[in-house]
Amino acid sequence: MGQLIEHKKIFVGGQWIDSTGTDVITVINPTTEAPIATVPRGTVEDVDRAARAAAKAFPAWSQTPIEERVAIFSRLARLTESRADEITRTIVSEVGQPISSAVKSQTNGAVEELDLMATCLNEIAWKEQVGSAVVHREAAGIVGAITAWNAPLRSVISKAGAAIAAGCTVVLKGSEVAPLTSFMFTEMIMKAGLPNGVLNLVCGTGPEVGEAIVKHPAVDMVSLTGSVRAGQRVMELAATGIKRVHLELGGKSANIILDDADLQLALEVGIEDAFRNAGQVCGGLTRMLVPRSRLRIAEEIAVSKAKSFVVGDPFDTTTTLGPVTTSGQRERVRGYIRTGIADGGRILTGGPEAPEGLDRGWFVRPTVFSCDNNARIAREEIFGPVVVIIPFDDEEDALAIANDSPFGLAGGIWSADAEHARALACRLRTGRVRINGAPLEKRAPHGGFKLSGIGREWGRYGIEEFLEYKSIIG
Repeated sequence: MGQLIEHKKIFVGGQWIDSTGTDVITVINPTTEAPIATVPRGTVEDVDRAARAAAKAFPAWSQTPIEERVAIFSRLARLTESRADEITRTIVSEVGQPISSAVKSQTNGAVEELDLMATCLNEIAWKEQVGSAVVHREAAGIVGAITAWNAPLRSVISKAGAAIAAGCTVVLKGSEVAPLTSFMFTEMIMKAGLPNGVLNLVCGTGPEVGEAIVKHPAVDMVSLTGSVRAGQRVMELAATGIKRVHLELGGKSANIILDDADLQLALEVGIEDAFRNAGQVCGGLTRMLVPRSRLRIAEEIAVSKAKSFVVGDPFDTTTTLGPVTTSGQRERVRGYIRTGIADGGRILTGGPEAPEGLDRGWFVRPTVFSCDNNARIAREEIFGPVVVIIPFDDEEDALAIANDSPFGLAGGIWSADAEHARALACRLRTGRVRINGAPLEKRAPHGGFKLSGIGREWGRYGIEEFLEYKSIIG
């Protein structure tokens, strides 16, 4: 992406129009630290125009036949597929995820999710007889979708896409850090046949545009992926209008490796999971719980695996760990590493210094600590390539440590007895548990307990999040 991309307009009511703002937001490549694009810095007035357009389009769109929505999402999936290379390269330039993994998790994952939405629309009980009543599922209304930068296109699909599939109309704020794929999504879904006004795109920062979306009287529901602090602010503002909120927030997920598990395999797969996208994944298994009797060998395996990561240019197919996405995130992660050392955690590999030979770009060394569950680095989400190894004495101790967290998004259990592992999984206070490194099931819901948020994404559950019940009796 050599030439600077300049998006000069926002999308409202089916038209690309000028923002009422005069400033722009500059998008920075985290590998080169060079500007790659500018987008309008939107305003409260932009949000108002977008919300009014969404409100105008809602009555007609909410009544469209399911077959029409299925057709639009099927076409959108094929359009996304046709632009796959462009999408992948854009995400690598914006986010810094290595291209070899970005094409699978970001681009192919987006196509898969769109196809799944088209399929799942027919799995929802849109109308059912319940005693003397007919219970309908209806669109929740106008949705404000505020999306994340770590998976910029898939976040848009999980929020704006699912809401549109449910029959809602949307005011979308793509992440100002990685906004380019939100423009692509808008272009493609309109080409797929979406009526004017159903999707409206406004760029901007959270305090300016995000808060204006939440507070707008026409917006009925807000869906956010972001930090706990951002989720708290959305809940606070939404409360004044008694608005529904869907929040996909953070995690500090435990990966329990039982004594009978293949320790080498469990640790290597676990480290790979935690270091996905430079550790910038909310469901990453960043707490590795191992039997105390096997702690030393576990540490050795983890260090060897962490050192095997190739840190560097994400466009190089041999790279397995790219930069974190922003300079602020790099300083945050390095700060946590320093805190872990200061608090007495044993740093096994990595550290706060720049990786050797990479003074330019927002790179962080792949880092492994050994500590107990009371350390800050074991309790707070770092969102970078940092793993903590925590010893446990027995199964009950492992479950207690895993559940002793303010978060509850994901988890993992490794055991030679998968049935036993599944029984233990039922005792974890998390929204998702993977047994022996099983791949994610995109039809199953994604979301968490406690500080990890409210509501679910993916499959029919993600669409149903944007539906209300109505009983018609007699």
